[in-house]
Amino acid sequence: MAEGTAAAPSRSTARSTARSTARAPFAPWDRRDLPGLFDVAETARRVGNYKWTEMKLFEALGGWIATVPELDVKMRLGTHCYHHAWHAELWHKRLPELREMKPERLTQPANEAMVRFIEAMTEPEAPELTIEKLVGVYRVLIPHFIAAYTYHRNNTSEITDAPTIRSLNFILQDEFDDWRDGEMMLQSLITSPADVERAAAHQAKLESIIVEAGGIAGHGSIGPSTVVDGPQLTPEPTTPEPTTTEPTTEGDA
Repeated sequence: MAEGTAAAPSRSTARSTARSTARAPFAPWDRRDLPGLFDVAETARRVGNYKWTEMKLFEALGGWIATVPELDVKMRLGTHCYHHAWHAELWHKRLPELREMKPERLTQPANEAMVRFIEAMTEPEAPELTIEKLVGVYRVLIPHFIAAYTYHRNNTSEITDAPTIRSLNFILQDEFDDWRDGEMMLQSLITSPADVERAAAHQAKLESIIVEAGGIAGHGSIGPSTVVDGPQLTPEPTTPEPTTTEPTTEGDA
């Protein structure tokens, strides 16, 4: 080798240098995890439950607009009704992107208890039952929507499920705003101990049904299911039998 000529790096050195300078999959400030808690099938199932419930709420609010006598409540329900129609549309558009080309196939309630909840929530029809109408929506159903959506938002993949997260962010903003409006309306209507009892009794009735359902997306709406399929039998404690020592006689040695 001529004097002053640098030696060419070996292949192993080049490979080592390439490994050390290779760009990481994500930037150092991006610590998102690739996998989330939900696969495609589970996401599609949940989205179908969300869409069904949003549609039912849209229908309920739309029907009540004509019957509630309070003008301010009537106007708010009209605005909120539009919000839930839009939420259902967002979920409808998301379903074909996930698994099914026929969103109607997955647009269904989580279970039979959720159907009973919607029936009980929409049961108050008389004009003087505005408190019961608002309690069902703003003290029971929407808080459960917020819980289910927040759990989904926090536990899905920010990389592979970004479209769902975008929809959840939009919808959650509406849900929080509507929840606040609904509570303001309720507090303006509940003005006596009798009103307090009415509101509490109706809330307890509906809450017991939606707890039975497990939430908007059924058991596991906000985490692993804790439902027990049957009574758990606790085994009776066993007492160890006493040990006896055989008597010894002289000469037994």
